Amino acid sequence: EDEIMLFEREMKEFWTKLKNTYGTEQINQTLALRDSCKESIKVLSEKWSKKLKEGDLMIDKIQEYSNEILQQSQRIPENQEHLTEIKSNLNQEEEQKKDLTDSIQELKEELMKKKEIISSKNKATKERVERLCKSKVLFEERLGLEIRRIHNEQLQFIFRHIDHKDPDKPYVFTLSINEQGDYEVTSCTPPLDCIAEFQLKVRETNNFSAFVANIRKAFTALSYK
Repeated sequence: EDEIMLFEREMKEFWTKLKNTYGTEQINQTLALRDSCKESIKVLSEKWSKKLKEGDLMIDKIQEYSNEILQQSQRIPENQEHLTEIKSNLNQEEEQKKDLTDSIQELKEELMKKKEIISSKNKATKERVERLCKSKVLFEERLGLEIRRIHNEQLQFIFRHIDHKDPDKPYVFTLSINEQGDYEVTSCTPPLDCIAEFQLKVRETNNFSAFVANIRKAFTALSYK
C-alpha cells in the first residue's frame, strides 16, 4: 500500500510536469493510459491482497495442523505404553483363564472319580445288606436270631433263647457299613467287652457268619455270669 501511494504521488508530479510540456490531446491519452494503469494496479492489488489473506489463512491452518500433529506425536509414547499395559493384562487374563479351565477340568475329573467310588461303595453296601437279608432265614432257624432293617441302612440283630431262665430276653447289636465299606457295630445291648475284637476280625476275614456266631457265643457266656 505504501508503494502504491508513492506511485500515485509520483504519477501526480509526472502529470503536472507533462501538462506543462505537452498538449491537451497527448495529456488526455496519457490520462487514459494512467487511468487504465491505475485500474490494472487496483485489480492487481485487490488480487494480491486476496492472495495474501488466503496465504495468511493457509499459514494459520498449517500452523494449527502442525500443532495438532505435534500433540499427537507427544501422545504416541503414552498410547504405546497404555497399549503395552493392555496387552500385558490380556496375557495375564488368558493365563488365569487357562489355569481356571485346567482347575475346573481337574475338579470335574476328581468329582467323577469320587462319584464312581461312592457309587461303587453304595453298590457294595447294598449287595452286602442284601446278602445279610438273604441269610436271615438261616440265622433265624439255626441261631434263634431275628434281623431287622432300621434307619440309615442299619441292621439290627436280635438274639433270643440265650438265657435259659428267660428265653424271650433279647440280646441285641446293631450293625452298619461305614464310608470305608467296613462292618461297624454301632450299639450292643447288653455291652460286650470283646465286640471291638470281633469287629476287627470280621473286617480282616470278611467271614460274617463266624462274626455273628461269635457274638452269640459271647452273649451266651455273659448270660451264665
